[in-house]
Amino acid sequence: MSVGTSSAPGAERTVRPPAPRPGDLADLGIDPDQLPDGLVVADEHGRVICFNAAAVRITAVPAEQALGRSLETALPLEDLEGRRWWQLTDPYGGLAIRVGQPERNLLLPGGREVLVSARYVRTRPTGPVRRVVVTLRDTEARRRTERSHAELIATVAHELRSPLTSVKGFTATLLAKWERFTDDQKRLMLETVDADADRVTRLIAELLDISRIDSGRLEVRRQPVDIGAAVGRHIQAHVAAGQPADRFLLRVQHPLPALWADPDKIDQVLSNLLENAVRHGEGTVTIDITPSASPRDREHAEPAATSVTVSDEGPGIPEESMNRVFTRFWRGSKRGGTGLGLYIVKGIVEAHGGTITVGRAPGGGAEFRFTLPVAAPAYLT
Repeated sequence: MSVGTSSAPGAERTVRPPAPRPGDLADLGIDPDQLPDGLVVADEHGRVICFNAAAVRITAVPAEQALGRSLETALPLEDLEGRRWWQLTDPYGGLAIRVGQPERNLLLPGGREVLVSARYVRTRPTGPVRRVVVTLRDTEARRRTERSHAELIATVAHELRSPLTSVKGFTATLLAKWERFTDDQKRLMLETVDADADRVTRLIAELLDISRIDSGRLEVRRQPVDIGAAVGRHIQAHVAAGQPADRFLLRVQHPLPALWADPDKIDQVLSNLLENAVRHGEGTVTIDITPSASPRDREHAEPAATSVTVSDEGPGIPEESMNRVFTRFWRGSKRGGTGLGLYIVKGIVEAHGGTITVGRAPGGGAEFRFTLPVAAPAYLT
């Protein structure tokens, strides 16, 4: 941070740098270059006295070229309509009750878009502006978020279109030509409508889960969970749906510590991992349930967590894709799906205070392992 000398008589002592007041960066021991956002400060004459490293990175203007120059020259900003922002806002003139400018999108020379906000610092209410403090933020992170939201909307629209088209087509056909169909034909069409309605319901539930995960509002209602029995139910459901029973191998290492978790959400995790292994993997699907150290405290040898490992004997996940498995829209194959399931699984596991990893199974396929702490709810401890 480079600071100039104030020349206003009677306003401030002439020091270099200015004596810090409580709450100043210098008083807090913070170097402006350590701030993640760009910081530009101009004195009462509109001359730049601070131009930190993030501001240099965002504007591509060297600090030595900005310091000492007028704010309008060092930071020539325009709004999206091409108007010069400093002339438009006139920070040193205008109404004396103004305290600053809210964050907005502005343009640097060359058309690069940045998020800018300003604060007008006065020594007394309605007094002259002593400092103009400007913060700059790169819009790339926001653009990535906007692209992610747009991709989510496009994915949802695509996934909803197919089942809703089917539901609409079959119901319209049944209403128009009910007498022409046999009972078996009617049953087949109604079963298809029922399955497509379930598909829409699952997609809506996934969207609600994503919203709660992203906002940190995913609630976990802990109850005693028999994780071995829960896995057994999912295996039986796959067998009932036509999978051979010998395709699944369940191994439970006893004794297991008592597990307190949200049974519905754990079912969601197990359902997703087993379905992925069945759909995208090959050979035997092996589920190992073992006691383990807490995912947050591995120094203690006493088992304080339960680990569940789901592995298959398929082609596995390419090494270069491992770090993207738990991101939105990642798909391991072209066999359908929204690509949201594993993102939700990770969110659920972490909401329990657990961890989840992906790797290569001994048989060559994919291996997912999640570990949940077993502590009881706070009201029982």
